[in-house]
Amino acid sequence: MLKPLRQLEDNEYFGLKSSSMSISISRHGHPSLRSNRHIKWPVDGIRTIDVCSLLFSNGHPFHPIRVPSIIETIEHLQRRSPLSALTAEQVIGLLTRYTSETGASLEVLLVGALALQAYGYQDRLTRDFDAEIVGSVDTLTEFLSRHSIPADLTTNFSGWSVVAMPPGYRDRATNLVVQSNLRVRLLAPVDFVISKLRRGTDLDLDDAGFVAKRYHLTSEQIRTAAAAALAASPKDTALFLFNKTVELFCKSVGPDGNE
Repeated sequence: MLKPLRQLEDNEYFGLKSSSMSISISRHGHPSLRSNRHIKWPVDGIRTIDVCSLLFSNGHPFHPIRVPSIIETIEHLQRRSPLSALTAEQVIGLLTRYTSETGASLEVLLVGALALQAYGYQDRLTRDFDAEIVGSVDTLTEFLSRHSIPADLTTNFSGWSVVAMPPGYRDRATNLVVQSNLRVRLLAPVDFVISKLRRGTDLDLDDAGFVAKRYHLTSEQIRTAAAAALAASPKDTALFLFNKTVELFCKSVGPDGNE
């Protein structure tokens, strides 16, 4: 049942008016409908307005609005998000196509989840492509965008964090693919671990733990690489947090590389 609207006082309400009714807002922020037509008041003196009669009278038809169901909304989002999980092989194929179409030379250092696949973590899924490149960031990003692949590219991966990468990480990287004008490389396992500890999320720690275990990295190797990263970093409170993360991680790895 519709509740009677409160008494309308001319000096209390202001709002937007139409020929037959207006939507009014009180000083306290309460909305109400006000009719501009003459209203006959009941004998008991209580002023009430039947909102439905205002909506359906005097040429004001009610137009229902169709709201999509949850299932329809999910299906719509799925159509707008055609991306499936990427594999390193798929990305390398696209990079090969990029160099063939543009004639440009490209060097790529994988630094994200795609690198984990190359390290042997096949269950690590991702929908984007993270890499340090030697080449045109803008041109490659546009090319990947045309193929519906989000990319986070840089020419200086060390600059992604206040904590620097250990100096010489590019020189220690190993070749994954070598073609006439394309080279795809991987970080040395200990450098990859440091890159993950720089962020230190739960997922990053899981990734670092997988690589450390697979390549039998010792806590001493990780601490040595972390010390080199700290020495190359600007002074910042983030270094303290990084150091704590490294120490906790090294305790889980153990001195002989066995978690």
